[in-house]
Amino acid sequence: MARHPRDVQLTLTLPPTGAALRHRISEAIIDAIRLGRLHPGDALPPTRALAAELGVSRAGVVEAYDELCAAGYACSRPGSGTLIAPGADAAAAAGAGSHVSDRPTPVPDTEPTPTAPTWDLTPGCPDTGLISPDDWRRAWRAAAAAPIRPRSPGSTGHPELRHALALHLRRTRGILADPDELVLVPGVDSALRTLAAAADLVGRDVAFEEPGYRNARRTLELSGARPRPILVDDDGLDPAALRETDAAVYCTPAHQYPLGARMPVARRAGLVARAAASGTLIIEDDYDGEFRYDVSALPALRSIEGGREQVAYLGTASKILSPSIRLAWLLPPPALLQRVHESLRRTGENCCGVTGLALAHFIESGALTRHLARASRTYSARRAALVGALRSHPALMDRPGIDLAGIEAGLHVVLRLPDHADDDAIATELGTRGIAVPGLGPYRTDAAGPRGLMLGYAQLPETQADTVAGAIAEVVGRHLAR
Repeated sequence: MARHPRDVQLTLTLPPTGAALRHRISEAIIDAIRLGRLHPGDALPPTRALAAELGVSRAGVVEAYDELCAAGYACSRPGSGTLIAPGADAAAAAGAGSHVSDRPTPVPDTEPTPTAPTWDLTPGCPDTGLISPDDWRRAWRAAAAAPIRPRSPGSTGHPELRHALALHLRRTRGILADPDELVLVPGVDSALRTLAAAADLVGRDVAFEEPGYRNARRTLELSGARPRPILVDDDGLDPAALRETDAAVYCTPAHQYPLGARMPVARRAGLVARAAASGTLIIEDDYDGEFRYDVSALPALRSIEGGREQVAYLGTASKILSPSIRLAWLLPPPALLQRVHESLRRTGENCCGVTGLALAHFIESGALTRHLARASRTYSARRAALVGALRSHPALMDRPGIDLAGIEAGLHVVLRLPDHADDDAIATELGTRGIAVPGLGPYRTDAAGPRGLMLGYAQLPETQADTVAGAIAEVVGRHLAR
């Protein structure tokens, strides 16, 4: 004999929330299922009867039944009305709803919402507020007005940007490059992965600055290369420390990251000559080479005689404009160019075509030149304010082992600390004071390496330098006195 649905006398209490009527009705029915007052196979009251019982519009009940059917809590059968679906009791017990709640999920008291630091001295973060809004909007309007291209630009695309960058590199870094030699990639990490594949660095040693840029070291390791640490000195990486077994060398000669040394001309020439004699690839990361203060520009390794054949030059928009742009440029040695393109075709790593057009317009219009001049003046003043404020605390600066390094270029200075200092603990305490500043710990692979704090000043107003310097002097002094 066929089973007939059981008639149910259903008394519902709608939840007193601000949700839509259909949601409140469906929630009340699911509660009834969870409490065992409704079972799979039970018939729901006719929509007109339930509407009269609740004192609401029939349309709201119809919508609630439709919602329950769509969620699998109910099913509608001709001649039988709307029934509770098989498995509805298990779903209700598991807390499954019939719709996505628009109420915010409460945050447990044990997990407080992180707050932004009052002063962010994280290195490598430019002040995007210095970009001219008019120039920026004009560049993006020009890019948006261009015809929509039918396919991804690929590694050989972006002709406008490659042409603009070739002129920019010649003017600012003394690098002569044909636009066809430039390759656009979505970040320095992408460039390093591509070079590791193109230069066959898997399983081979890559001489690497110690302490050095941890993201680059990690990217090379994940690409199968073996970064070999070379301790840097006040002039950066020493070419004499290279070995014949080094397939490549990674360095930041414009402003060594993180200690800030500028590699002198003689050492630059020596590095290129040594690499040429041994066939070693030089990876020159010129991450903030556009910013220098009170000193003359030094030639990029790529621009030195013999550099074109040995140096893979990396530049990025992250430091001169914003990390959000996700665009970098790679200028590999001619012998590697084809293999670089092949590697990028295999991985499919590409830059956004519209972003490339916008940046090309930004450069060609002269906006980048104006921005760099304006930013350099601002960063120079902020650097001078922070350095002056720190030096106004003789109780700090006169201590043995404490000094300022890397003040001639870039976007950060390093407060060198004595060898026994716990720079990570100092950085942590400064964080509790609202000052975001990293120690050198994450950048060294040797526990006995140099100690210090990396003080990025790009976003630090001159008027706040004294306050920040005072807090740093207090915290450092207290830790060193222990």
